[in-house]
Amino acid sequence: MTTPICLPVWLNGRLLPAGQARIDPADRGFLLGDGLFETMRVSGGQVRHFDRHMRRLEEGAATLMLPAPDPALIAGAVAEMLAACHLMGGSLRLTCTRGTGPRGLLPPPEVTPTLLLTASSAIAPQGPVRLVTSIHRRDEESVLSRVKSLNYLPSILARMEAAGQGADDALLLNRGGYVAETCASTLIACIDGQPVTPPVSDGALPGTARGVLVDAGLLHVRRLTPDMLRGAGALFTLNSLCMREVLMLDGHEIPRRPDLLAAMRAAVQP
Repeated sequence: MTTPICLPVWLNGRLLPAGQARIDPADRGFLLGDGLFETMRVSGGQVRHFDRHMRRLEEGAATLMLPAPDPALIAGAVAEMLAACHLMGGSLRLTCTRGTGPRGLLPPPEVTPTLLLTASSAIAPQGPVRLVTSIHRRDEESVLSRVKSLNYLPSILARMEAAGQGADDALLLNRGGYVAETCASTLIACIDGQPVTPPVSDGALPGTARGVLVDAGLLHVRRLTPDMLRGAGALFTLNSLCMREVLMLDGHEIPRRPDLLAAMRAAVQP
């Protein structure tokens, strides 16, 4: 049996063997989910769309009233990790918590965020997915629907629900019954030949890969209903690590558009 490679981690400015990294038991990220994260794709030994990830992290930090890390510091940490791990493909995950604090919900007046950067050499799956519509709803009015917070329990429950039904992912509707996203991906539908995705106001996370396609004019923002998805010319899931075709939705076969998949993949996964 091959022994798994133990990649180092970067924690608060230090590169360490993963087994030596220690998070304070009083860290609010561990205790309360008080923090943010970014998962960044590595290809050709480089992090793709780094500036977009840093902008979203900064916006999320402002929403949570959390000090945002210096992008230059994170860029240096990324370079250290890529060199130490000899990572040519895979992903890096940056976790930023509010740091330690006393018992209770209110953070201390002065905080020192915990910053953790971890690496994975695993390549995200690229094959087609089967979706089921979850009973769990996305709260489009919550500020947490717009940031990559450490509070992921609704998506975890939906993903477990999908796995229990033999599906690969779950479609999340918002409280008004409109389409929001999947557990960890942007949902794209081909409607009347045009790729469209739900607006952030309907509970869709402002994904980095989503932003690339919207800015390039390859993806348009439009409110979507479940009926529209069932009549779509194709469906796709998209996040920073992969773009995949949807093969089935609630047992209903979805048409496939490999040409459209290839065009959008080329734009977000150079």
